[in-house]
Amino acid sequence: MTDDCILLADGGGGERMMGLVRREILSRFAPGGRGELARLGDAARIELAGTIIAFTTDSYVVRPLEFPGGDIGRLAVAGTVNDLACLGARPVALSLALILEEGLPLAQLQRVLDSAARTASEAHVAVVCGDTKVVERGGRADGLFINTSGIGAIAAGRRLGAEAIRPGDRVLLSGTMGDHGIAVMSRREGLEFESAVASDVAPLWPLAEAILAASPNLRALKDPTRGGLAAAVNELAEAAGPVVEGTSHYRAGVGMRIEESAIPVRPAVEGACEALGLDVLSVANEGKFVIVAPAGEAEAALRAMRNHPLGRAAALVGEVTQAPRRGPRVILRTAIGGERFLEMPYGEDLPRIC
Repeated sequence: MTDDCILLADGGGGERMMGLVRREILSRFAPGGRGELARLGDAARIELAGTIIAFTTDSYVVRPLEFPGGDIGRLAVAGTVNDLACLGARPVALSLALILEEGLPLAQLQRVLDSAARTASEAHVAVVCGDTKVVERGGRADGLFINTSGIGAIAAGRRLGAEAIRPGDRVLLSGTMGDHGIAVMSRREGLEFESAVASDVAPLWPLAEAILAASPNLRALKDPTRGGLAAAVNELAEAAGPVVEGTSHYRAGVGMRIEESAIPVRPAVEGACEALGLDVLSVANEGKFVIVAPAGEAEAALRAMRNHPLGRAAALVGEVTQAPRRGPRVILRTAIGGERFLEMPYGEDLPRIC
């Protein structure tokens, strides 16, 4: 390992990336752990002229540009809509910025843009501004990179976030794990499995609306993208807990206990992970939520998801516990009855999947 240059693992959504963000970015833009940036949420919550809005930005460098179930255009629009939805924000407007590499086939660009437009229509959100740059041929942009930013409207009185999570809450998933990462990997490496694997990439605001209607006291939503479920639950557990007045950087956090046998995984994805030596719980998803709901509202949230096309395979997979005295915060009860720590991934087994 080297600390004097950037590695692929620094962008993988795991422990190494979080270290880079805290050390090099938060130290400069959120010193002392104060301010909205220090929450490291999926989107920022901003008050503007008495209205609460959500604001987020993301860049997409997936390789290949087109993969089973989606492409970089659908990924960019859906990913930004989903980050807004994690704050309970209805998407209002997006920006779309393109970095094109000289030599990119025009037909491929047209397919990607058509896909992005269809996804925006599906999410009922407008693309209102953008930018286009072209760089020289030679791998500097692998054909096409996309950056999207988005703003969303948050209903009065709604405040989702890890800080609302409390012991006794329930942890749910809106569907199967690992679909996106395996779909991208299969196309990139030319792998064939007994059953086809397609990405789950989809804009999730309609599903979020259904969950919010069923669980008025919903605690948190999170999309388990880079680092998969393992990263998502560890981030939620670490960020949860009361904020001590005057020390906004301090959070006591909570623990979580997850039941491995309850986690929905498609057989083809499970088989692919076993063949490739991957932990499916660390593989990225682009159309799923991790949901934390009060115990009394968990069943209603589960029914609402299962009644929605994007949540047919939803499952109750765990509960929130007291913060551990030391050590990892998330315990996985394995399918054979034992227990192990479900730790934050270090880097990323599958780089360039989003």
